[in-house]
Amino acid sequence: MIRPNVEALSLVTDFVPSPEDEKSRELILALLEHTPTPFSRYQYHAGHITCSALVLSPDSRRVLLMFHNRHQRWLLPGGHVEESDATLEDTARRETLEETAVPTLPDGAARLLGLDVHGIPARPRKGEPFHLHHDLIFVLRAGSDEFLVTEEAPRVAWCGIDELARHDVPANIFRAASRLAVR
Repeated sequence: MIRPNVEALSLVTDFVPSPEDEKSRELILALLEHTPTPFSRYQYHAGHITCSALVLSPDSRRVLLMFHNRHQRWLLPGGHVEESDATLEDTARRETLEETAVPTLPDGAARLLGLDVHGIPARPRKGEPFHLHHDLIFVLRAGSDEFLVTEEAPRVAWCGIDELARHDVPANIFRAASRLAVR
């Protein structure tokens, strides 16, 4: 089981944000410091932590995108923290495998690459009000180019970083991907 506040506080505190990421960093730190259950998917007031993966192909030339069925747009694989996740990085790994069947390597490539706080629309039938996802974006390396489509991700694609605009991905994904070249 994760000692999530310790791990997350350390990761987010040490993260050097771009000017566009600074507000997300402040909101995530406030969530971690001032809410009782920041990792519970049922904490709607103030929202909760999620983890996404910017997955590099085995040749490191492409990133994995999935067309998210609910949000109807191309995003990174990712989702909610589960009690079975040993680390927040493991959340990103598990979600990648569940959503795309792409295994990731535990080769030391993983690191926090981006932050983003964004709104999630209400789902009244499921009892979910509008809330915020405080997303931690990890870079991971794929063990294979092969993927599967799922109900949640009916389309999956490997795409060059220079092709992200063609998929109309959110700005936070561009910022995270741009950090790949800087490091």
